Amino acid sequence: MPSVLTDAQISSYHRDGFLVVPDFVDSQACADLRQRAVEMVDEFTPSNHRSVFTTNDQDRQDNAEFLESANGSWCFFEAEAFDAQGRLRQDKSLSINKIGHAMHDLDPVFETFSYSPDLAGVSTDIGLADALALQSMYIFKQPHIGGEVSCHQDATFLYTDPMTVTGFWFAIEDATLQNGCLWAAPGGHHTSLRKKFKRAGSTNNDGVTFEVLDPAPLPKPAQLVPLEVSAGTMVVLHGLLPHWSDVNRSAQSRHAYSLHCISQSADYPAWNWLQRNSNFALRRLDRSDRSAA
Repeated sequence: MPSVLTDAQISSYHRDGFLVVPDFVDSQACADLRQRAVEMVDEFTPSNHRSVFTTNDQDRQDNAEFLESANGSWCFFEAEAFDAQGRLRQDKSLSINKIGHAMHDLDPVFETFSYSPDLAGVSTDIGLADALALQSMYIFKQPHIGGEVSCHQDATFLYTDPMTVTGFWFAIEDATLQNGCLWAAPGGHHTSLRKKFKRAGSTNNDGVTFEVLDPAPLPKPAQLVPLEVSAGTMVVLHGLLPHWSDVNRSAQSRHAYSLHCISQSADYPAWNWLQRNSNFALRRLDRSDRSAA
């Protein structure tokens, strides 16, 4: 497979733990993905539970719909979407935090966006030639209520041995300081994994817990650098890289799409929160057909 990245870009990624690639996706592809995400929210009928996505540990541990979303496409509300009586403060279309976590294998528009030769080429260039597409998220970062995503390492939530998880984050709209762009710690991937997010049992009703590996704190926002990028930009994120995004109090949303991949040759433990059904196999990123790994 021909290289997509330059030698300088590859070196920059391995040095910093992230790489910003402007104009990786054209405006039509961004518009198509955005339109499909909006349609999915419009089609979505919330359950009585009305799942909220939050980085609060206990909320994530207690949410069975979050665990079940490995095999589907579920909409999660913003934490500030509801008033004290549990009613939406604004229209549903402006209340969803994200859609996750299998759209790349269930929806044709998301599939076309995700399984591209250029993305497979980037993955190979950075050393992940046998990438499996593990999970996808469409993130809305809604105006005024777009929630903070606390500083974290992706390998906490998508663990492999050896560590191989890599995030491909796409700006569907401009990401700025005002609407909650990504922030990252350059070189922060040259560090330890702080904790693992583990299933407590074999079923979705058993809950999930964190296992602390290293009590050293992750960097504070003041120690990070902002990644302000325009729509169409791709940001590649190493699985150990500490990164964060602030709340969005502006009037402008910050739509983004994120695809996480792991190496086919790495061990993916059964205690990872995201577990697909046995008849829903992961697919190679470099395969445009529907064949499994």
